[in-house]
Amino acid sequence: MADITMYELPGCPYCAKVRSKLDELDLEYDTIEVPRSHDDRTEVEAVSGQTGVPVIVDEANGIDGMSESDDIVEYLEETYGGAA
Repeated sequence: MADITMYELPGCPYCAKVRSKLDELDLEYDTIEVPRSHDDRTEVEAVSGQTGVPVIVDEANGIDGMSESDDIVEYLEETYGGAA
């Protein structure tokens, strides 16, 4: 099991943006596909306090439910990119 878990919805462009950064940085991660209905997204809501995706959890660095694709990409670059 990877340290990073990504909650995503297939076809979500913001999720694809985060997935591209994870792949670019060659990071191992698990994905959890959330239901299409926001009302059924109880697992991601429990993790992040909201029902939108993408959301990542990075157990190695104490990140428990980061949302907003731009914030996630910036975090991944700063933590795992060449500047790290």
